[in-house]
Amino acid sequence: MKPSLPNLLSFNGGYVDTAGFITLQGLFTAHVTGNFVTIGSALVFGTSGVIAKLLALPVFCAVIIITRLLSFHLPHGRSAIKVMLSANLCLLVLGAYLAIRWNPFVNGDAWPTILTGMTLVSAMAIQNALHRIHLGASPPTTLMTGTTTQMMIDVADTARGLSPETRAATLSRLRHMGVAVLSFALGAAAAAIFFSHVGPWCLVLPPVVALSARIAANSFQTATPAPPASGTAPGK
Repeated sequence: MKPSLPNLLSFNGGYVDTAGFITLQGLFTAHVTGNFVTIGSALVFGTSGVIAKLLALPVFCAVIIITRLLSFHLPHGRSAIKVMLSANLCLLVLGAYLAIRWNPFVNGDAWPTILTGMTLVSAMAIQNALHRIHLGASPPTTLMTGTTTQMMIDVADTARGLSPETRAATLSRLRHMGVAVLSFALGAAAAAIFFSHVGPWCLVLPPVVALSARIAANSFQTATPAPPASGTAPGK
């Protein structure tokens, strides 16, 4: 069975976040709010990387805003997904090139580290925007806390007892969420293993996965609505 588009993106979400954290002095490239925690650690222990971590969230937000605004000028449905996946792919290729060229990143506040980190942050921002705009029926691809919470609620509800109709829907949701979490976890584990063997060259894999996602989008069934009438707020 071929991996689905959301599962490929979940794998890349876990992979890029882990690889970026290991390579770039503890910078979260997908779970950007986690950088607030590591900023505190850097300030206490006197390590570098505070500037990059402070920049991650505003860069992430700015890219999402730009992506959203540009999305209104794209064809709706599968074509828009492929355009956003192509932009994600280009940024991942650039991020891998910069990481390989400028490794090792000894100083987390040096401009090569910041530029490489913000390139990967931008790629993950586009992936997040893509999910929210076009893949809202699928579990998030870069953050699994909410998904895991819902899974445990569903497990508890199933154990307590559900009607046949509700049970079938709940089990279906559990399967989809479980695969998303597993894909993310496999990506994180693969990044750690590959980094231990090849260093920053491990970042060559995400563009390959992103290309596979771009190809998978050709057969992905999207429920994106038609564009809203002029002067009305866009719907989901």
